[in-house]
Amino acid sequence: MRMTPPFCFDIFAQCVRAVRAGELIESVSAKDKEFHFQNWFRSRLEDSGAHFDMSGRNAYPDFTLVEHTEGYEIKGLAWPGRERDYDSNSQVPTGFHNGRQIYYVFGRYPADLSDRPDLGGGRRSYPVVDLVMCHGDFLNADHSYVHKNRNLKGFGTYGDIMIRDRKMYVAPTPFALTEGTTGLMTLIVPEEAALPSRFRKVGLLTRVEAPELVVGYAFDLRSNTLRTKRVPNPRAGAEHRFVACRLKTQARRTVTMAETAPGRVGPEGEDE
Repeated sequence: MRMTPPFCFDIFAQCVRAVRAGELIESVSAKDKEFHFQNWFRSRLEDSGAHFDMSGRNAYPDFTLVEHTEGYEIKGLAWPGRERDYDSNSQVPTGFHNGRQIYYVFGRYPADLSDRPDLGGGRRSYPVVDLVMCHGDFLNADHSYVHKNRNLKGFGTYGDIMIRDRKMYVAPTPFALTEGTTGLMTLIVPEEAALPSRFRKVGLLTRVEAPELVVGYAFDLRSNTLRTKRVPNPRAGAEHRFVACRLKTQARRTVTMAETAPGRVGPEGEDE
């Protein structure tokens, strides 16, 4: 039995319409880059007629729908620039959080805004270069991990300094994981999702679970080395299948997995 199409199809269609209509991103200020693309996407939610709640800074996800059990995390990326991975300060990527399916929206915009019209106060307007909306499971299919920041006391000569273990996660973007998404708008959903008739498949994408799982780490304050603890993954080799799709009025360009899936290991990291 196929699932009812999630509301992400309607929101994606609004993103396509807005880009075609020349709806520009407007910068919040010359300094604050965090909310440029987020505000653009908020307008797309409003265009869709969806009721939604916004989260505050460092909350997750950025938007939660009211009538649908979906949440949206927004990532704006300057192009050209850092586009193969991104930092997540509050939550490891996931496709399910607090009872909601989570979708990530990656939008790239021009890094050089010198030729854009000045809106006052150093603010500029600029277009969306390309966009990928993907289910969070495409980035990480583990729903069990719970992010928590911890601390320990007793550090320093007098034993009265606290060390905070504040995690930051660095994950690959869909632009690094796929081929055929540059310059276009693409939606990536789990294979079992029912595509509305106005959409077509443009690719079948498969991600394979790793042989090992990182279950812990330790930092030696004397040698400044980080050691990781790994265990065999009981689901090693398991496949997670996704469908890349677009509206039938969009380009048919095929989307495939990149030949080399990117990994990221810190230069100081060592396995235990």
